[in-house]
Amino acid sequence: MSEELIRLNKFLSEKGVCSRREADRLVEAGKVLINGVPAALGAKVAPDEDEIVVDGVPVSRKKVKPVLLAVNKPVGVVCTTAEFPGEMNIVDMVKYPTRIYPIGRLDKDSEGLILMTNQGDLVNEILRSSKNHEKEYIVTVNRQVTESFLRKMRAGVELPELNAVTRPCQCVQTGNREFHIILKQGLNRQIRRMCEALGYKVENLQRIRIMNVRLGNLPLGHYRNIGDDEFMEMIRQFD
Repeated sequence: MSEELIRLNKFLSEKGVCSRREADRLVEAGKVLINGVPAALGAKVAPDEDEIVVDGVPVSRKKVKPVLLAVNKPVGVVCTTAEFPGEMNIVDMVKYPTRIYPIGRLDKDSEGLILMTNQGDLVNEILRSSKNHEKEYIVTVNRQVTESFLRKMRAGVELPELNAVTRPCQCVQTGNREFHIILKQGLNRQIRRMCEALGYKVENLQRIRIMNVRLGNLPLGHYRNIGDDEFMEMIRQFD
């Protein structure tokens, strides 16, 4: 009996090359070869038989050791595996010895916690918006934080450019121009857009927690391995 075929993007995700979404982008860009032939979207492969090359690098057939890191991303670093002239991506910054990729995004102008892994299934679990995973941020704005502003942020803000109203959230003042906010969704540049809609401009935005994983005192530009207890607590939140 011939080997069971699996989708190419799933194979690359399981091998720690990139997320399924990024795999599809690489295929569309013509950077993935199957037995020397450019891959097509939706292609299936025989993991132990086909030769897969991504961006000139052969993909090993060996089982990969799971990796899950907490990274403190600085401002100016982009959260992608793609290369852009004049910009540093998160993969190049971390320089991990094996292939890993970011889970989700943290925009270029923001800093703080982002998770990186080589586990495709974990990426899929965390990115499912229906799971309502919490993400916590410290935000500094350009003027005095008022109770009226906080009340509107908590209730939900209309974002016409995204044709959306943000979900109710937790929002607490922690300084004259600073507040903490906990979100359970991840719209594009959500916090910045919310503040702008209410007449404020974000001057500094730092993510300090994703689910149960906290940034803590991890230095800017550094990473740490997520411990077994942290990982098991994270997994329990998927149930």
